[in-house]
Amino acid sequence: MSRLVFILNGPNLNLLGKRQPHIYGHETLADVERDCRALGAELSVDIRFHQSNREYEIIDWIHEARDIAGGIVINPAAFTHTSVAILDALNTFDAPVIEVHISNVHKREEFRHHSFVSTRAEGVIAGFGTQGYQLALRRIARLIDEKK
Repeated sequence: MSRLVFILNGPNLNLLGKRQPHIYGHETLADVERDCRALGAELSVDIRFHQSNREYEIIDWIHEARDIAGGIVINPAAFTHTSVAILDALNTFDAPVIEVHISNVHKREEFRHHSFVSTRAEGVIAGFGTQGYQLALRRIARLIDEKK
């Protein structure tokens, strides 16, 4: 199985570190990418890191991952609660998926408690800040190793 992992980020995460730092913290998405790449090197995992405010781009990356990736870490952001299309795309992907949320969505508004993506994910990591990405990457690497 491929040791390539796609890390996909949804809308408004390009503003990480600037938007609502009392909820999401002060780290930027560039900080998250740097930390994921460093951990990926340690775990012998290649990383494709993407962010988009456009649902169709996330779907296209999931489709691209189908033939080349061993796993997907996804923070769908607001698309978590609205996108059956992202769920349908993930359902075409035959390797592990881990869903990540920087905040604890269950301590927030009621509408954030429902996730379409969770029905496909092997696991969900929420409320650990940006460290959740590293936790997800470690889990994906372990799942890839277990499939060998």
